[in-house]
Amino acid sequence: MTTIPLPALAQVMQQRLAEKLNPTVVEVVDESAAHTGHAGANGTGFGTHFRVRIASPLFTGRSRVAQHRLVYDALQEFIDQGVHAIVIEVL
Repeated sequence: MTTIPLPALAQVMQQRLAEKLNPTVVEVVDESAAHTGHAGANGTGFGTHFRVRIASPLFTGRSRVAQHRLVYDALQEFIDQGVHAIVIEVL
């Protein structure tokens, strides 16, 4: 993965989810500024804590754990690069 400016990371993560999960709805919000000083924060207010709101036909018939696993698998590269927390809201 190339270096992505932290403020743009939410958009890149959203694009990755769109590519991997063919969602009907997808939104990624960087909530890092609200977690300044918490574990995993990097001091910039960007790039560590995210909220994902997503609906995908791939979720049909799967348990909540399996749905979340699909999201985590799609975003694993970003987790490996320092994303600390992802809140997933399956719509």
